[in-house]
Amino acid sequence: MRALVTGGAGFIGSTLVDRLLAEGNEVVVVDDFSSGSEANLANATAAHGSALAVHQLDVRDPVVTDLVVEARPEVVFHLAAQADVRVSVARPDFDAAVNVVGLLHVVEGARRAESRKVVFASSGGTIYGEPGPEVLPVDESHPQQPVSPYGVSKKVGTDYLHAYGVLHGLRWTSLALANVYGPRQDPHGEAGVVAIFAGKLLAGEPCTIFGDGEQTRDYVYVDDVVDAFVRAATAGDDTLCNIGTGSETSVNELHAAMAAAVGSDVAPVYAPARAGELARSALAIGRAADVLDWSPQVALADGTRRVLDWFGSR
Repeated sequence: MRALVTGGAGFIGSTLVDRLLAEGNEVVVVDDFSSGSEANLANATAAHGSALAVHQLDVRDPVVTDLVVEARPEVVFHLAAQADVRVSVARPDFDAAVNVVGLLHVVEGARRAESRKVVFASSGGTIYGEPGPEVLPVDESHPQQPVSPYGVSKKVGTDYLHAYGVLHGLRWTSLALANVYGPRQDPHGEAGVVAIFAGKLLAGEPCTIFGDGEQTRDYVYVDDVVDAFVRAATAGDDTLCNIGTGSETSVNELHAAMAAAVGSDVAPVYAPARAGELARSALAIGRAADVLDWSPQVALADGTRRVLDWFGSR
């Protein structure tokens, strides 16, 4: 298979690239390196150089459409995104330019290249808005009422894919991702609490917990997420699938487990809650089991241990 991966130098994207190359596929990466890193692709380049092509390009640039046409991928994995909710609130036009116009550049290229399918990284933590605790874990039938521009852009992404499917016969799958964590995640960013905690704990510094720490998230390991993307290349056509674990873990529980793993007795520092933060979140994953034959394989304790080992080795 010839695949094109936007955001392929990022945390999730580069892990997907590694998997695709290991399975004998040719891969074209498109990334502007604003958050991704050439270092994330170093091993892939060294081991599979002839099967990997990397293009530094912003998906907001209309040239992306021509690049996709020239690459003629069988499957396009679209992971490039503006992924910070707070940035989307402060700069909604920028968020839309990357996440909506950028998607259209990519999808229009896939249509013109006669690609078989687009697999899209959506956001299970934002597209459903603020579902009440009584419906957790939330499934794909829940109304999509996002309350941030980022969530709106991810909802609209699936809407556009549906339209392209109806108008042009382009197959698609949207994967609504829970809180993805794993090696290569940026410990200096806003979204990756596991990576942030790992960096702080290994440095012997206190971790900051916003609010009372009882807010919950559904943490899913990056290798499991990549497995869902690979399965979606040949299954789950024209549907939205949640990709998570179905389980809630509080920030306090996460911190306690990771601190115990490194033998740290440094107490966390509590800060005021961040405005707009969801109190609880978890995704039902029955549809992914049914249509992708997918389920998460890496338990949180094992996954966080791998993250700590990875950061510790650096």
